[in-house]
Amino acid sequence: MVTYPLDRHLAAAVPASRAQHTWTPADGPLPTLYLSHGAPPLFEDTEWMAQLFGWAHRLPKPKAILIVSAHWESAPLSLSSSAAGTPLVYDFGGFARRYYEMTYATPDATALARRVAAAMPDTEPVHEHRGRGLDHGAWVPLKVMYPDGDVPVLQLSLPTHDPHRLLELGRRLRPLRDEGVLVVGSGFMTHGLPFLRRADVEGTAGPPGWSRDFDAWAADALARGDVETLADYAHKAPGMPYAHPTVEHYTPLFVTLGAAEQPDKPVTTTIDGYFMGLSKRSFQTA
Repeated sequence: MVTYPLDRHLAAAVPASRAQHTWTPADGPLPTLYLSHGAPPLFEDTEWMAQLFGWAHRLPKPKAILIVSAHWESAPLSLSSSAAGTPLVYDFGGFARRYYEMTYATPDATALARRVAAAMPDTEPVHEHRGRGLDHGAWVPLKVMYPDGDVPVLQLSLPTHDPHRLLELGRRLRPLRDEGVLVVGSGFMTHGLPFLRRADVEGTAGPPGWSRDFDAWAADALARGDVETLADYAHKAPGMPYAHPTVEHYTPLFVTLGAAEQPDKPVTTTIDGYFMGLSKRSFQTA
């Protein structure tokens, strides 16, 4: 009988996740995460799934998750539905049918929606899209990391690509970490899909130079806590615009950094390497 890598992952990860320690105030504030999320092919990559689940399992299981995905660019600031079991958004094409039939039914997140709205100034009201579920930038990695779907999840839209506005948005979300909320920025450290070669997709060549160069630049700036260099990517980052012909997979990291206790403190890289020539670099802050 043929089993998919995801099925094998879930068989081991679900019971381990159920036994995971749940956050309490004694654990202190949760870190913030930036992760490279992949797409449905993540579910076929045993090593990558193990890396993401291992990362999640080393942390206390959060009381709730607030995630900003590259795949929901919307202003004014918006939240996905807080209702339990809201259907997912299958915002991809050309994959096996099973990926369009997957579910990830998470608990009611009304309390988190209220906290997020309260954290915003009067000049930035938050609109809840009551019919919108999680898109694949949220549910794909979370299904791997928290496979039992037992943590309330809300998705927050990406209202701008201005790094300093996103840092400020993250700063306003910072107090949630003291309440056991995991704040996540979900993107891809390089995302030059139009410029991938057949050899990149097939895995028969090393990553393209533009992907290697951008990743090395970002890794160096993150290791130094150099937020201003990261924010000036358009002028300072090598490999542009090939690494990010559009920047929505990069800019969620500024929400991650803004929600950190010290945005300019060096981060901890948890996952590196490449997938189809794209950098999987993912990190957490203190």
